[in-house]
Amino acid sequence: MTPDEKQGNRLAFLGALAGGLAHEIRNPLSTIAMNLQLLNEDWENPETERERRTVRKLGILAKEVKRLENILDDFLRFASGHRLTRESAQVSEVLEEVLEFLGPKFAQAEVELRAMLDEDLPLTRIDRNAMKQVFMNLLVNAIQAMPGGGELMVRSRRDGCDVVIEVTDTGEGIPEELMEKIWQIYYSRRRTGTGLGLPTSRRIVEELDGSISVVSEKGKGTRFTIRLPVAASS
Repeated sequence: MTPDEKQGNRLAFLGALAGGLAHEIRNPLSTIAMNLQLLNEDWENPETERERRTVRKLGILAKEVKRLENILDDFLRFASGHRLTRESAQVSEVLEEVLEFLGPKFAQAEVELRAMLDEDLPLTRIDRNAMKQVFMNLLVNAIQAMPGGGELMVRSRRDGCDVVIEVTDTGEGIPEELMEKIWQIYYSRRRTGTGLGLPTSRRIVEELDGSISVVSEKGKGTRFTIRLPVAASS
């Protein structure tokens, strides 16, 4: 066995071990979440200040449990190796499905969506569900970057042998010194972030033989650009 094969086997073992550990953690977390919900029902109508404090603490615990569950979900997706199932697909169509799903979230956050999708793009070889995850990560990040509302521009187009997707927000922007850190595992600028969304997105796109890049200006906004190769038959 070559050194590369040994390293590959070792990484596969560690990934399986970490995945198993995450699943074991999920079980007690689910039990805690269920019991917190039952406690909330028992304290549904607090009367004294002490009871109201207890309800608030239960709410905090429930939020933290949910955050841990989200971290586990993101970790499992990242550690799974992204067994991608490629198929010929129209990227604009996939993107449109995600935009429609997030419509209520845009309205709630007072984000105005401007979608400029080329419906005649050539096909690309992608995993539809994995790309939906990538688009979801970028769009939700864009919403969170505009806590006071703003404008979100989503564009798809062809550029030579590539299909290009651009997600541009008018949010707070990313400081120059943090531009490389956003791709690091577990790095997040938000307290509730898992720090796995962008690394997972880049890993998916690169496994599809594509690339993802970012430009940003603090206080003015951020643009993420995904490039995917056109399918050979297109």
